[in-house]
Amino acid sequence: MIKIDDRLSLEVISEPIAKLLFKAIDDNRAHLSVFLPWVENMKDSDDFLLYLIASRHLTAEGKELSYAILFDQVPVGRIGLHHINHQNNNASIGYWLTKSAEGNGLVIRSCKALINYGFQELKLKRIEIKAAVENIRSQAVPQRLGFTKEGILRKSELVNNEFHDIVLYSILDEEWNSLQ
Repeated sequence: MIKIDDRLSLEVISEPIAKLLFKAIDDNRAHLSVFLPWVENMKDSDDFLLYLIASRHLTAEGKELSYAILFDQVPVGRIGLHHINHQNNNASIGYWLTKSAEGNGLVIRSCKALINYGFQELKLKRIEIKAAVENIRSQAVPQRLGFTKEGILRKSELVNNEFHDIVLYSILDEEWNSLQ
Protein backbone atom coordinates (compact mmCIF):
# COMPACT_ATOMS: atom_id res chain seq x y z
CA MET A 1 0.00 0.00 0.00
CA ILE A 2 1.10 3.55 -0.71
CA LYS A 3 -0.54 5.97 1.71
CA ILE A 4 -0.71 9.42 0.15
CA ASP A 5 -2.70 11.20 2.87
CA ASP A 6 -5.47 10.48 5.39
CA ARG A 7 -8.07 10.13 2.64
CA LEU A 8 -6.12 8.80 -0.35
CA SER A 9 -4.14 5.58 -0.77
CA LEU A 10 -3.04 3.19 -3.48
CA GLU A 11 -3.59 -0.48 -2.68
CA VAL A 12 -2.71 -3.69 -4.44
CA ILE A 13 -5.97 -5.07 -5.77
CA SER A 14 -7.25 -7.89 -3.56
CA GLU A 15 -10.37 -9.91 -4.44
CA PRO A 16 -12.69 -7.81 -2.20
CA ILE A 17 -11.33 -4.61 -3.77
CA ALA A 18 -11.62 -6.21 -7.23
CA LYS A 19 -15.35 -6.76 -6.74
CA LEU A 20 -15.84 -3.14 -5.70
CA LEU A 21 -13.67 -1.93 -8.56
CA PHE A 22 -15.72 -3.96 -11.03
CA LYS A 23 -18.87 -2.34 -9.65
CA ALA A 24 -17.21 1.07 -10.18
CA ILE A 25 -16.48 0.08 -13.80
CA ASP A 26 -19.99 -1.25 -14.30
CA ASP A 27 -21.55 1.92 -12.86
CA ASN A 28 -19.30 4.14 -15.03
CA ARG A 29 -19.35 2.31 -18.36
CA ALA A 30 -20.50 5.28 -20.43
CA HIS A 31 -17.93 7.57 -18.80
CA LEU A 32 -14.98 5.15 -19.06
CA SER A 33 -15.66 3.63 -22.46
CA VAL A 34 -15.19 6.93 -24.31
CA PHE A 35 -11.38 6.60 -24.13
CA LEU A 36 -10.60 3.16 -22.65
CA PRO A 37 -10.60 0.19 -25.03
CA TRP A 38 -10.86 -2.53 -22.36
CA VAL A 39 -14.19 -1.47 -20.79
CA GLU A 40 -16.30 -3.41 -23.28
CA ASN A 41 -14.37 -6.58 -22.36
CA MET A 42 -15.33 -6.30 -18.68
CA LYS A 43 -18.79 -7.84 -18.94
CA ASP A 44 -18.90 -9.32 -15.44
CA SER A 45 -16.80 -9.62 -12.29
CA ASP A 46 -15.22 -12.85 -13.59
CA ASP A 47 -13.78 -10.91 -16.55
CA PHE A 48 -12.25 -8.43 -14.14
CA LEU A 49 -10.83 -11.23 -11.95
CA LEU A 50 -9.20 -12.81 -15.03
CA TYR A 51 -7.71 -9.42 -15.88
CA LEU A 52 -6.48 -9.13 -12.29
CA ILE A 53 -4.81 -12.55 -12.48
CA ALA A 54 -3.02 -11.51 -15.69
CA SER A 55 -1.98 -8.27 -13.99
CA ARG A 56 -0.57 -10.21 -11.02
CA HIS A 57 1.53 -12.32 -13.42
CA LEU A 58 2.94 -9.17 -15.00
CA THR A 59 3.72 -7.83 -11.52
CA ALA A 60 5.49 -11.08 -10.60
CA GLU A 61 7.55 -10.75 -13.78
CA GLY A 62 8.49 -7.16 -12.88
CA LYS A 63 6.61 -5.72 -15.88
CA GLU A 64 3.81 -3.89 -14.08
CA LEU A 65 2.70 -2.38 -10.78
CA SER A 66 -1.03 -1.94 -10.44
CA TYR A 67 -3.07 -0.31 -7.67
CA ALA A 68 -6.62 0.57 -6.84
CA ILE A 69 -7.11 4.23 -5.99
CA LEU A 70 -8.95 4.37 -2.66
CA PHE A 71 -10.54 7.63 -1.56
CA ASP A 72 -12.06 7.54 1.92
CA GLN A 73 -11.42 3.77 1.73
CA VAL A 74 -13.67 3.38 -1.35
CA PRO A 75 -12.17 2.15 -4.65
CA VAL A 76 -12.70 4.96 -7.18
CA GLY A 77 -10.19 4.05 -9.87
CA ARG A 78 -7.00 2.37 -10.86
CA ILE A 79 -3.43 3.47 -11.54
CA GLY A 80 -0.32 1.63 -12.49
CA LEU A 81 3.16 1.61 -13.90
CA HIS A 82 2.83 -0.43 -17.06
CA HIS A 83 5.25 -1.76 -19.67
CA ILE A 84 8.13 -1.57 -17.18
CA ASN A 85 11.29 -2.01 -19.23
CA HIS A 86 14.22 -2.82 -16.94
CA GLN A 87 16.78 -2.83 -19.74
CA ASN A 88 15.96 0.76 -20.70
CA ASN A 89 14.70 1.84 -17.24
CA ASN A 90 11.39 3.23 -18.43
CA ALA A 91 7.66 2.69 -17.91
CA SER A 92 4.24 4.18 -18.66
CA ILE A 93 1.60 5.37 -16.23
CA GLY A 94 -2.04 4.58 -16.89
CA TYR A 95 -5.01 5.66 -14.78
CA TRP A 96 -8.78 6.01 -14.66
CA LEU A 97 -11.32 7.38 -12.19
CA THR A 98 -15.04 7.12 -11.69
CA LYS A 99 -16.98 10.19 -12.81
CA SER A 100 -17.92 11.13 -9.22
CA ALA A 101 -14.27 11.05 -8.08
CA GLU A 102 -13.04 13.52 -10.70
CA GLY A 103 -12.08 17.04 -9.70
CA ASN A 104 -10.50 16.16 -6.34
CA GLY A 105 -6.85 16.01 -7.50
CA LEU A 106 -6.74 12.25 -6.92
CA VAL A 107 -4.97 11.38 -10.16
CA ILE A 108 -2.36 14.13 -9.75
CA ARG A 109 -1.53 13.04 -6.19
CA SER A 110 -1.57 9.35 -7.15
CA CYS A 111 0.71 9.99 -10.12
CA LYS A 112 3.16 11.92 -7.94
CA ALA A 113 3.40 8.98 -5.53
CA LEU A 114 3.87 6.49 -8.35
CA ILE A 115 6.42 8.67 -10.17
CA ASN A 116 8.42 9.04 -6.95
CA TYR A 117 8.30 5.27 -6.46
CA GLY A 118 9.34 4.64 -10.06
CA PHE A 119 12.31 6.98 -9.95
CA GLN A 120 13.45 6.32 -6.37
CA GLU A 121 12.75 2.61 -5.86
CA LEU A 122 12.79 1.18 -9.39
CA LYS A 123 15.55 3.55 -10.57
CA LEU A 124 13.65 4.37 -13.74
CA LYS A 125 15.09 7.07 -16.00
CA ARG A 126 11.93 7.89 -18.00
CA ILE A 127 8.17 7.71 -17.39
CA GLU A 128 5.54 8.26 -20.07
CA ILE A 129 1.87 9.16 -20.00
CA LYS A 130 -0.30 8.79 -23.09
CA ALA A 131 -3.73 10.36 -23.59
CA ALA A 132 -6.15 10.63 -26.47
CA VAL A 133 -6.00 13.99 -28.26
CA GLU A 134 -9.69 14.49 -27.39
CA ASN A 135 -9.16 13.62 -23.71
CA ILE A 136 -8.37 17.08 -22.36
CA ARG A 137 -8.81 16.05 -18.69
CA SER A 138 -6.29 13.25 -19.02
CA GLN A 139 -3.80 15.47 -20.85
CA ALA A 140 -4.00 18.01 -18.02
CA VAL A 141 -2.35 15.48 -15.68
CA PRO A 142 1.09 15.25 -17.35
CA GLN A 143 0.94 18.96 -18.17
CA ARG A 144 0.41 19.87 -14.49
CA LEU A 145 3.13 17.44 -13.43
CA GLY A 146 5.78 19.05 -15.67
CA PHE A 147 5.96 16.37 -18.36
CA THR A 148 7.16 17.26 -21.85
CA LYS A 149 4.79 16.80 -24.76
CA GLU A 150 6.78 14.79 -27.30
CA GLY A 151 4.25 14.48 -30.07
CA ILE A 152 1.21 12.74 -31.50
CA LEU A 153 1.03 9.01 -32.16
CA ARG A 154 -1.34 9.07 -35.10
CA LYS A 155 -4.28 6.66 -35.09
CA SER A 156 -2.49 4.47 -32.57
CA GLU A 157 -5.33 3.26 -30.32
CA LEU A 158 -8.55 1.54 -31.31
CA VAL A 159 -11.49 2.49 -29.07
CA ASN A 160 -15.12 1.84 -29.97
CA ASN A 161 -14.16 0.77 -33.51
CA GLU A 162 -12.43 4.10 -34.15
CA PHE A 163 -8.71 4.83 -34.19
CA HIS A 164 -7.64 7.72 -31.96
CA ASP A 165 -4.58 9.92 -32.10
CA ILE A 166 -2.64 9.75 -28.84
CA VAL A 167 -0.50 12.47 -27.27
CA LEU A 168 2.78 11.20 -25.80
CA TYR A 169 4.21 12.94 -22.72
CA SER A 170 7.36 12.02 -20.80
CA ILE A 171 9.48 13.09 -17.89
CA LEU A 172 13.04 12.10 -17.06
CA ASP A 173 14.28 11.40 -13.55
CA GLU A 174 16.52 14.48 -13.46
CA GLU A 175 13.64 16.68 -14.64
CA TRP A 176 11.35 15.28 -11.96
CA ASN A 177 13.97 15.72 -9.26
CA SER A 178 14.53 19.35 -10.24
CA LEU A 179 10.77 20.00 -9.86
CA GLN A 180 10.62 18.56 -6.33
